[in-house]
Amino acid sequence: MKSLYLLINFSSIIVPFIFSFHPKINFHRQWRFLFPSIITVMAVFVPWDIWFANKEVWGFNTKYLTGYTLFHLPLEEVLFFICIPYCCLFTIHCFKILIKKDYFAAYQSLFTSTLILLLLIIGLYNITKLYTSITFILLALVLIILKYIIQPVWLSRFYFSYLILIIPFAIINGILTGTGIDEPVVWYNNMQNLGIRIGTIPVEDIFYGMLLILLNVTVYEFLLNKNAGKKESSILSF
Repeated sequence: MKSLYLLINFSSIIVPFIFSFHPKINFHRQWRFLFPSIITVMAVFVPWDIWFANKEVWGFNTKYLTGYTLFHLPLEEVLFFICIPYCCLFTIHCFKILIKKDYFAAYQSLFTSTLILLLLIIGLYNITKLYTSITFILLALVLIILKYIIQPVWLSRFYFSYLILIIPFAIINGILTGTGIDEPVVWYNNMQNLGIRIGTIPVEDIFYGMLLILLNVTVYEFLLNKNAGKKESSILSF
């Protein structure tokens, strides 16, 4: 099915897009902060994706692609960096409306420090494995900057949100990596990762996804607070 990857992108974003206009959600009012954040983060992830594809760290199965390309990548892969962040930030926005308690507040500092340490150990120990080392070390560096320099009040809420977002992420990424279909849409070179899979999903994808959404939230928060100047407008701050 040539349009499978495109269909996955469309299916992931259609419901969040429609409900963005719901009067109790009004997520469309945040687009002026959302889309600049998505574009900014794409400026990091698209070149990274191109580099890894050229290095054959991962690649794309033409059986499931329309054949259109953008920035030397399948069009569907570029759309992934728009659709998934949109869905995730929409979901986080909804959590803000529905969930008032910060469940991870008391554990944020310890969890962040532990995660940074583990990411650095695993990343440096596997420095020759490009996917593992770059993903883990970059995520660790971003967390160091957030914890010790930016010190955002929303980080604990991000962890809570991402823990829930892992569920739809696993469904979408599972299909992309081969669950329920004859061949994977996106294939991975196990010489460049730990070789550990959760079902069909490389374990690195969990942290790659965390880095993608964390950077989107960070830029979104910066733009929102800079322009709105109101703490209560924050997507994760209450």
